[in-house]
Amino acid sequence: MEQLAGKVVLITGASSGIGEATARRLVEQGAKVVLSARRKERLEALAAQLGAEQVAFLPSDVTRREDMEALVSLARERFGKVDALFANAGVMPAGNLSEWKVEDWTAMVEVNIKGVLYAMAAVLPEMIAQKRGHILVTSSVAGTRAVPGNAVYCGTKHFVRALLESFRAEAVLEGTNLRTTILYPGAVQTELLHTIAPSETKTAVEAFYQAVGLAPEVIAEAVCYALAQPENVDVSDLVVRPSREQ
Repeated sequence: MEQLAGKVVLITGASSGIGEATARRLVEQGAKVVLSARRKERLEALAAQLGAEQVAFLPSDVTRREDMEALVSLARERFGKVDALFANAGVMPAGNLSEWKVEDWTAMVEVNIKGVLYAMAAVLPEMIAQKRGHILVTSSVAGTRAVPGNAVYCGTKHFVRALLESFRAEAVLEGTNLRTTILYPGAVQTELLHTIAPSETKTAVEAFYQAVGLAPEVIAEAVCYALAQPENVDVSDLVVRPSREQ
């Protein structure tokens, strides 16, 4: 994809799973990536593999606004611009509301909602000033339906959907020329399930993901496809799920 050569893309949740796979694919296509995650050693290893010329990284937490602002500053310092944000970081400690896991609910709101907002707040001044930019956010198939046993996670992903759809309309009305893409993955074989506490629910979910889960590279291809489209082509929603999922 020659269209990706030289693009500068910020990726949160980049130390594993979809974020890591996307970083690898983008670098293969000639893009430059700025990686964010909390695990410094994972980021260092990934950056060493991909090469310093095309990769910068910052151990950072999406729940800290100042960390996201520092990520944008790093992108400007290393590569001189920001073309796109892939707000991908997320957690999914599943459980029924009756289990009253309030700390888990709070974690999902902090990462899945506030993390997206803080990342967007950091890149928007840059993108609005240059009148171009692309914001991609990982929602979920759970952001399009009701999911028993995962109500709070489902709610956070519905929030992401409403947020990006509303922002897309605002960008058109304001003439900022910014583009958005919402990704709706189904089951994907990543470390997301590690955030679920050991339980019968976790065992069942793991079995389902093992049986039908997509490789993270499939989602990475969808991200690259969206980023590679010319500005007059709108790629607003990408649903990517296992063909056997009901």
